[in-house]
This record gives sequence, structure tokens and C-alpha cells, in this order.
Amino acid sequence: MRGLVNNLKTTLLMGSLMGLCLGIGYLIGGPNAMIYAFVFGGLMNLLAFFFSDKIALATMRAQQIGPNDDPALWGMVEELSQRAGLPMPRVYISPAAAPNAFATGRSPRHSAVCVTAGLRQMLTERELRGVLGHELAHVKNRDVLIGTIAAIMAGAVTLLARLAFFTGGGEDRRGNPLVAILMMILAPIAALIIQMAISRSREYEADRSGAELTQDPASLARSLQKLEAASKHIPLPVPDAQSSLFIVQPLTSRDLGRLISTHPPTEERVARLMEMARRG
Repeated sequence: MRGLVNNLKTTLLMGSLMGLCLGIGYLIGGPNAMIYAFVFGGLMNLLAFFFSDKIALATMRAQQIGPNDDPALWGMVEELSQRAGLPMPRVYISPAAAPNAFATGRSPRHSAVCVTAGLRQMLTERELRGVLGHELAHVKNRDVLIGTIAAIMAGAVTLLARLAFFTGGGEDRRGNPLVAILMMILAPIAALIIQMAISRSREYEADRSGAELTQDPASLARSLQKLEAASKHIPLPVPDAQSSLFIVQPLTSRDLGRLISTHPPTEERVARLMEMARRG
């Protein structure tokens, strides 16, 4: 059921992007420009579906590792994947100092798990195992496709807004009321797309499923507390639109991450996990 809901969300996102492309194409160049807008929208949809994982990993400058590069990390992912009944995902390490992690890919057979160097250094093995369990729960719940595509869509809308600004209204674009209104509408759309597409409940569900997978909810709770504290001080050099992918919301360089929160409060997540630990 969850997979079906996420497939519907993905279809809605892709259809929305196509509609935005056509609408902006019409506003900029009239009916004659809509064919170019249609082609652009189609290319963006193909890019988002087939290459969104590669874009997310490239943004983090992540490097794929094998079993000999980091045996402990690789072994944890392999063991937890087998316990979850998942194919072995690709494993990546990003050189970022900010401690964080995310999963990406269009399906469990085309998935990847990435941790940052900062996370690898900060967490104990039990805490790291808890984080990996959370990310593999996202893969099992098929959250990763909708999350990654939503991030790419948000970036595409921002690009469309800039395109509209620089091509609409000619030299008088700053005084053109239509373009001004368009910019006012499109500026927050990147945030709204994420807000509508990414349910906060998916983080609670991944916490619960990941804790059941590792049978250690207390370690995941401790890792969330450490990552939350560190993320408030160490910026993560990623576009704000991609912040929804990570296990805790990162501190990014622009304002979008401050407009909305794509994650539920860490205190509540920790409280739920500790209640699981008390129930045993």
C-alpha cells in the first residue's frame, strides 16, 4: 500500500513539473514556446527518474566503496540488508564534515546508502548501525524514489523561476507586473513541493522500522541526538531542496531550509524510540 501511495505521489510530481513547464513556456513565449517547454519538461522528468540518485550522490561528492575499503561499514549494510530481505545497495562515503546520511535510488534494486565522513567519525558502531537501519527502512518502504525526485523537482522549479525572470518582459521585466507576480509565486514553490510530497510520518516510520531491524532503538535515539546537535553548527554543502533526503535536517547555506522543516522534531523521534526501548 505504501509503495502504491509513493508511486502516485511520484506521478503527481512529474505531472506537476510538466504543467509548470508548459505554463511558464506560454507566459514567456506564447503558444509557440509550449513545444520547447514540453520537451524541457519531458527531459527533466527523465532526468529525475533515472539520474536523481546520481545527482544527489554527485552533489555530496560521494565515492562508492567496496568490502575492503571499510569492512565494518560494508558488513553492517550487508547484514542489515539480508535481515530486511533487500538486495545489497551500493555503499558510498561523502567527505563532508557534517555528520549525516541518506538513501537514494529509484527502487530497492537500484538503491544506494551514503554516510558522511563526519558521521563515520562521530558515531559508535551501534549508533552507526542504527542509522543504517533507518536508511534501509526507507529503501524497504520505497520512500527513496519520491524523496529524491521531490528534491530534483524543487531544484527544477527554482531553475524555471530564474529562467522566467531573465527571459520574461525583456528589458522591462523588473517592471512587468505579470513577471513580478510569477516570481512571487514561484519563489516558494520549491519549498512547497517538498512540503506536499514528503510526509513527516515517513521519518517516524523509518525510525520504527529501522529500530525493529536492528533491535536497538536506544542506539538510533542516541545517534539522532548527536546528529541533531552537530547539524546546528556544521553546514552541509548541499542545495536546500535536497535537505529532505537526510536522516536529520542539515544546516544549509540558503534560506529555504529555514522556511519549512521536512523532518519531525528530533525530540519527538527520540521519545518514540526510547519508548520502544522501554517496551523491549
